Amino acid sequence: MKKELTIDQLGKEAANFAEIETKYDEPALYGVTDGKAVGTYLEHKFTAYLAENYSYQEGNSASGIDLPGLGVDIKVRLMGPNV
Repeated sequence: MKKELTIDQLGKEAANFAEIETKYDEPALYGVTDGKAVGTYLEHKFTAYLAENYSYQEGNSASGIDLPGLGVDIKVRLMGPNV
């Protein structure tokens, strides 16, 4: 049985996920210039990553809150030389 996701675990997993994502290219995003599309893609990838080990109440992009059980809406901040 998966353990329930907490705010503390969410913060730690977000840092782990960010570290993992910086280690390789993301071909699915090559040429994408729409920041919202990039954000939605990474939000979905992150929630799938969380779902591997945790249980939590899922929200959706349309409802405006991604993890309603925790009161958390995931935001992606794009950083880099051209952002």
